[in-house]
Amino acid sequence: KEKTETEKSQREKIIMKEVNIYRQELDYSANESYKSLRTNLLFCGEDKKVIAVTSCTPNEGKSSVSMQLGISLAESGKRVILIDADLRKSVLLGRTKTQKSVRGLAHFLSGQATLEDVICSTNVKNFYMIYSGPFPPNPAELLGGKNFRSLLNALRKVYDYVIVQMFFVNVSADNYLIIRKTKFSVFHPKAMNSFRC
Repeated sequence: KEKTETEKSQREKIIMKEVNIYRQELDYSANESYKSLRTNLLFCGEDKKVIAVTSCTPNEGKSSVSMQLGISLAESGKRVILIDADLRKSVLLGRTKTQKSVRGLAHFLSGQATLEDVICSTNVKNFYMIYSGPFPPNPAELLGGKNFRSLLNALRKVYDYVIVQMFFVNVSADNYLIIRKTKFSVFHPKAMNSFRC
């Protein structure tokens, strides 16, 4: 068994591109808020593995919440992957450092890359990412297609939590398509107490 785990770890290092996350220094209050949110998630049950993070308007902090929540869960020993499903105005790539160009969700959903091509490991143990990739002309069609459902089904089998950052809800139909197809738990970052199982 130990040999199998070692071989798996070695394969991941070969396949996955590594990215460095710029860690945000949190004050005591913010740090405790993320710990509280993490605890609430853990008590929602094992079936709540896919978590959608969105907001009502832009610039409310959904990218920061997605990242910090993922890191907090990973630091508790959970295996976590963050999917940047904001195919319209993503900013996550600018908050990390990559050694080379990376493929993302848009590449996978359009059939231009495999799942192994788009998953990146990070400098945070147990925390992985899938970037959005280039902004496609048809984001709603890609997110509403069968490839996105297949992606989530595959990741649920490997990771303890799958966090999906989405576009803000008041403008785009993308989020409604995703939630309708996948039945996520949804958290709105404008208020830390607006978590819902």
